[in-house]
Amino acid sequence: MSRSPSLPHRLGLIGLGAFGAFARPLLARHVDVVAHDPARPGPSLAAAAACPVVILAVPLAALAEVARAIAPLLEPGALVIDVCSVKSAPLALLDAILPDHADIVGTHPLFGPQSGRDGIAGLPVAICPARRGRRQRLVSHFLAATLALDVVVLAAEEHDREMATVQGLTHLLARIVLEMGVGDTRLATPTFRHLLRMVDTVRHDSDALFRTVLDANPHAAAMRAQFREAAQRVEARLAQPVPAMA
Repeated sequence: MSRSPSLPHRLGLIGLGAFGAFARPLLARHVDVVAHDPARPGPSLAAAAACPVVILAVPLAALAEVARAIAPLLEPGALVIDVCSVKSAPLALLDAILPDHADIVGTHPLFGPQSGRDGIAGLPVAICPARRGRRQRLVSHFLAATLALDVVVLAAEEHDREMATVQGLTHLLARIVLEMGVGDTRLATPTFRHLLRMVDTVRHDSDALFRTVLDANPHAAAMRAQFREAAQRVEARLAQPVPAMA
């Protein structure tokens, strides 16, 4: 096992859902991973929370409960990293609950089990500094130099504003196509198959993730309203008579 020059050798991973289970073997190539999930046999919450670095791979709806549970278990100077798809709400929550001696860095890996199944090198990951950005560089170095990810550092508010369109619109369109029951056909064009590939990347995402992307992001409601208004304008144009040819 090669050791990362930037992270301690032991890392706690709390949550082995779709993303946590996907990330575990990737991280285990470089650090010892102490993984805890209450639904699976394995190390205790206390064992994972006692690591120098603790990654919280849990849904936003469960983040407060988990943060309260690990708060008294964290070692002085522990680094806590979240991977939620929104950043303003979870970082504010962690800052309010976790002890001041703990460092906090927000991350959002912009990939998952489907989009990262052939490897994660070069894929993007957002980093949003918290608590005055302490130890942000350590996390950035590990993600860029060790995992070969494309690191983008930006404020949580800026992240959420961009993700309302980038991620929110993708999930919204994909869910609509799934609701329509649209599938492949022998007459499918390359463009249509691009659409189906987009749908496939989020087809297996949980409802919790879908709600986080489209409900918990403070800018997503405005994006959905803009989408509805644009659809209505398109429908209105189709209802207009076709101009007579000159």
